[in-house]
Amino acid sequence: MKTILLADDEPNIRLLVRTTLEGPDYRILEAADGSTALKMAQKESPDLIILDWLMPGLTGIEVASRLHENEHTARLPIIMLTCKGQPGDMAQGRAAGVDTYLIKPFSPMEVLDRVQDALGQDAISQSPNEQ
Repeated sequence: MKTILLADDEPNIRLLVRTTLEGPDYRILEAADGSTALKMAQKESPDLIILDWLMPGLTGIEVASRLHENEHTARLPIIMLTCKGQPGDMAQGRAAGVDTYLIKPFSPMEVLDRVQDALGQDAISQSPNEQ
């Protein structure tokens, strides 16, 4: 089971992403602000982080930068889930350690595809009642 930290200040976005990823393959941790996300990432050692850019406390870029600068979290894959999708924004994100972007609005299937790519998975398992 892979652990994913989902950090977004919008409860509806967290609900949508959590519902998309829920199942036997993923344990979903949630944070509603950047400061909490950074603390959880350092404590829980997730396999992947999905970060919103614009959050209270620390922004997603600040969280990504701090994780990227720490030798224990520097290789942690980060997906930025944001409305900031201009080339300059993406360049700033990549410099901070962001691996890939999902621009809001997004499709739940796109989230699932990006998560699987980031974790090196071909497809998630099906629950017994889906087989």
